[in-house]
Amino acid sequence: MDPLDFKTNKELLFFFHRKKTEISCIEEPHRLLTQLRDHDLVPEKLFENVKKMRSRKQKEKGFYEVLDWVEKNRPQDIQQFWRCVFEDHILQLYPTLRILRNSLLDGTFKLYEKPPNVETLTEEEDSEGKAEKGKEKSYKRKGSKDDKSSEDSDDPGPSSASTPKRRKPAKKPSFSSPVKKGDKQEIWKWPIYKIQLPVSCGDKEGTLYREKLPEGEKCILSQGRWFTPTDFEKFAGKEKCKNWKTSIRCRNTPLKKLIENMNERFPVSSSESSSEDLETSSGSMEESDAEDFQEQGGRGGGTEFRGRAEEEEEEEEDMTDLSVFQASSLPVTCVSLTGTLYKCRFASGSRGKCIRTEERWFTPEEFVKQEPILTDRHWKKDILCHGKTLNFLLKKEILRIHSLLCECVKCSSQEQDVMAQNNDDECYVCRSKGDLVCCDECPRAFHSHCHLPTADGDSPGEWICTLCVLRNSQEWRDSSNMSEQEAFNAPVSQYRLHCHCLLLCVYREDIQKVFVEDPRQTVSRYSEVITQPMWLDRIKQKLESGEYQMVGAFISDFQLIFSNCSKFNGDNEFGRMGVRLKQMFEEEFQKIFSIQ
Repeated sequence: MDPLDFKTNKELLFFFHRKKTEISCIEEPHRLLTQLRDHDLVPEKLFENVKKMRSRKQKEKGFYEVLDWVEKNRPQDIQQFWRCVFEDHILQLYPTLRILRNSLLDGTFKLYEKPPNVETLTEEEDSEGKAEKGKEKSYKRKGSKDDKSSEDSDDPGPSSASTPKRRKPAKKPSFSSPVKKGDKQEIWKWPIYKIQLPVSCGDKEGTLYREKLPEGEKCILSQGRWFTPTDFEKFAGKEKCKNWKTSIRCRNTPLKKLIENMNERFPVSSSESSSEDLETSSGSMEESDAEDFQEQGGRGGGTEFRGRAEEEEEEEEDMTDLSVFQASSLPVTCVSLTGTLYKCRFASGSRGKCIRTEERWFTPEEFVKQEPILTDRHWKKDILCHGKTLNFLLKKEILRIHSLLCECVKCSSQEQDVMAQNNDDECYVCRSKGDLVCCDECPRAFHSHCHLPTADGDSPGEWICTLCVLRNSQEWRDSSNMSEQEAFNAPVSQYRLHCHCLLLCVYREDIQKVFVEDPRQTVSRYSEVITQPMWLDRIKQKLESGEYQMVGAFISDFQLIFSNCSKFNGDNEFGRMGVRLKQMFEEEFQKIFSIQ
């Protein structure tokens, strides 16, 4: 029988009412929303509204509204709701829901008819304390019930066989001293500190799991939620510090000091491998972080599969041609995802947005989260480059993980440094660096003079590139197709945006700048063969000065460039370059002008 059958609808509704906020705070709620929609628990309109929301705060608010709607409009289906939420594939994705399930089913969460009276509870506890005197202090309730239950659920104990009048909270990991009074053993040598540490930041307390910290994962558990160190700092209201290494403390000692002295503070027995990452010094953090996952043999599910993959990878190491990894940028995949990894941007799993897709930049950890098929995600194992894992690239020192104490721009938690990583480091058009204007809707950046029309980087407010403006206009305008002849006959004044986009795409594709300038100035005997030369800068000049009246005249000048190239170069290297550029031009023309 399903354990939920032992709970009444009233109890399940009460639990749901108390846990709505906690559920709404889970990251990436899309899969859970999809599950609820597929089970007809959420109307399509509500689902679509949340799906369209972009910011995390909007999604969190929208998800809460969905849960609120379920409580008010579908209370009769509350048991179906919890069955749906507690299915295995959902629990694997959301640790918070696993904690809630344990809390509900093992009795950790007390299903009161009404919230207990604080004063009455305190009086009862005082009387119990007097009766027991020398025994353990009575439990005094602090904060809201949500806080208590979520904290209790971090490590829920088994249900008691008897039914006490008032249940005490499930025990959290104990950090009390195992050393007898008078002994002088350092607290850092207690066995439990080899696994987890009690940490605090401001008035918030949590547990830091050591093996997760160098992985760049969410490693601090507080009030039933997982946080990265930076997020925990924000959760505690200390984001102005902008340095979690000093604001987060373990028994009044900043984490920075612990990391700097980890060899002394965190000794490990000889049987433990170097995968106990926090014991390494900051100078060797790169090597430790590269080896930690392999030494541990994986996390949870998928260990057997990954173990075989690692053995095969080790056997092939000597046969691998490392020259394919020497480029400054490398193609990467993660199941169905594709992107480009820029080595100069890499710092670790959670630091350094180094993987560029068509839409945006990601850290390796963010990149694997975009693949919905994966449930046991790990960036070192799941991201492949030329058939090899990133763990292989780390072992071969093709990539290097930065120290936890690194203060470079890529590792910085300063808002302006993090924001700067969302845009490209080079101009989208000419592919060179310099003073760039960044688009606020896509990763692209441009030199002011390379963009069409010329970009004003000093203008206040948001700046959106021409390519994004066109995309946005096509989304809300009637996207009816036109024939090629209709496009040729269209006035440039109405399709200037389209012409700008097409010219930008051709500029970008001409990587060697063969077709940019007047060929008569650089190519000998060109005028003897070609009587009507044309080049990209000339097309740009004519477009900006209003010489083109119809789109057809604009297009014919591109065709003139390609025919001149074929006539002068034939089938040599430059001739083939012109053929490739012409093919790209025709594809972009069809796409930008929505040709049938």
